[in-house]
Amino acid sequence: MPFDKSVAASYADDHAQSHSTGNCARYVRKAIEAGGLSLHHAHFAKDYGPLLQAVGFRETTGSPQKGDVVVIQPAPGHPAGHMAIFDGSIWVSDFKQTHSGAQGFYPGPAYRQAQPSHKTYRYN
Repeated sequence: MPFDKSVAASYADDHAQSHSTGNCARYVRKAIEAGGLSLHHAHFAKDYGPLLQAVGFRETTGSPQKGDVVVIQPAPGHPAGHMAIFDGSIWVSDFKQTHSGAQGFYPGPAYRQAQPSHKTYRYN
């Protein structure tokens, strides 16, 4: 079954909380699964890159597209890192990340200040 980016993005939007719950990886994994892919679990969000690649995602650059997933390495005070899926307008993890700009994928001030490394993945 191919990956349905629209279903995954809608699932993320529909299940997002009003604020972070600290469960970004679980929420994004469930959105990907709703889109039709079975994704292995990792303990930390920062470790999902290889798991995404194993099911057909590839690293990409440029403007995000619906269904793209960003995996961000740890920021001070946030050792697990972060991940989010792009819904076509904003990045969504366990909450809707409404911070605008080129780095709207960073979930909060600690990430925006530290700007840890990140990779964006797109399903091919």
